Amino acid sequence: MRLPLVVGNWKMNGTRAVARELAQAVRDGLKRPRGVEVVICPPFTALAAVADALAGSAVGVGAQNCHWEAAGAFTGEISPLMLVELGCRLVLLGHSERRHLFRESDEEINKKVGAALRHGLTPLLCVGETAEERRQGLTFTVVEGQLRAGWAGLSREDIGRCLLAYEPVWAIGTGVTATPAQAAEVHGYLRGLVSELGSKEIAPTVRILYGGSVKADNTAAFTQEPDIDGVLVGGASLEAQSFIAIARKSAAKGGSR
Repeated sequence: MRLPLVVGNWKMNGTRAVARELAQAVRDGLKRPRGVEVVICPPFTALAAVADALAGSAVGVGAQNCHWEAAGAFTGEISPLMLVELGCRLVLLGHSERRHLFRESDEEINKKVGAALRHGLTPLLCVGETAEERRQGLTFTVVEGQLRAGWAGLSREDIGRCLLAYEPVWAIGTGVTATPAQAAEVHGYLRGLVSELGSKEIAPTVRILYGGSVKADNTAAFTQEPDIDGVLVGGASLEAQSFIAIARKSAAKGGSR
């Protein structure tokens, strides 16, 4: 029922020329991906170049963030309307680096989720706990609070259009990875919350990704878990062959699950 999804988050890396070359390499390596959907999220400055390089291919384009207004006096921001014009179909929202480095609040993230949906973008809401929160046994409390706040006010239909990513903050860019069992436990909890916030019919259709030091050699261990529907890839997405390998290892047997 849920086609695995692999999303590459390039973060603040790559000039237009570098981004175009990397996108072309991924495109050529995944000409006809089977059993997996692939999306690349480059920096804003490289969106046009990457969209051009991927035009007509099976690899989609997404963005790393957006504002909640379509236009206005918001210096330095980019609107969902602008992203749609550039060919984006997905946008990352609530990434831990936005929450912790730039102090984005749950309320701001919620407004962004709503704006993305209004403009036809698929919001990929990221949730996850810090190392200290996990030590205190607050993992479920934290992710539940972030999910409820991020989806506040959404209709069941809107929830069905959303994506989720569980990215434990302590595993992002640290080289430390959650075990498949740890990730699967949180994914199962999140799916139960989706059932409550949306419906029992919607919950099995919403894709929930794992993010946090994902590499080609650990991808399969995560994606074989029933409630893990793909991966959100950071550093490993900046190397074409590594990202291609991750996409291939994420593909569902038989084309979907």
